Amino acid sequence: MPSDLGYAATTTFLQLLFMPFVRRRVIGRKHVPKKGACILAPNHISHFDPPLIGPSIWRTADWMAMRELFTMPVLGAWLHAVGTFPVEMGKFDSAAVRTAITRLRAGRMVGVFPEGGLRTGPQSVLEGAPVRPGVAALAQMTEAQVLPCVIIGSDALYDPKRWLPLRRTRVWIVYGPPLDPPGDKPDKATARTEFEARLGETLRSMYERTVREEKIPADCLPQTPQRRKGKA
Repeated sequence: MPSDLGYAATTTFLQLLFMPFVRRRVIGRKHVPKKGACILAPNHISHFDPPLIGPSIWRTADWMAMRELFTMPVLGAWLHAVGTFPVEMGKFDSAAVRTAITRLRAGRMVGVFPEGGLRTGPQSVLEGAPVRPGVAALAQMTEAQVLPCVIIGSDALYDPKRWLPLRRTRVWIVYGPPLDPPGDKPDKATARTEFEARLGETLRSMYERTVREEKIPADCLPQTPQRRKGKA
């Protein structure tokens, strides 16, 4: 199993790294289960999401991350050390699924992006796209709760100017009440499909409510990395 001490040291480092550049607001932290199996299920708008979400809760999250990141020796060794494990994007990865099940059955929190990768615009669950299969099946097999999470603003960090002194990009991280895992009625497949729809609706509702209540300006809402970098 990964080192919780190493994870704690990493999140502390990340807090210090982002502090001069990011003004983070965390909402609903009380909904994060303090212990027990849990699937952390955020939307995904930038590569900065895990290092921003992780330090927002004082509990280790074992992230599922694309296999390409592990091909770089130093980065790969660090990711393994903090509990992150690889997944082959775009297809069923039985090894990643087995790892996730093992971690969940050991009572750990596993971070999985239910959209399957970076998504903005019509491809994003926040704008109506369906949740991809995976999270519901993991929850069903392990009886783990699913913690919905919405992150807004992290994609702005693709803009190099955001790393200039005194800019401090605003980022919102929102947690909702955990969802109970799907059962097996009327049958397992239908229960998973209904759960995926409920998770998608929950994430959209959290997003819309946060934008409204926090009065988040349009330029802080999710945009493509290319547009943030001024290339589109």
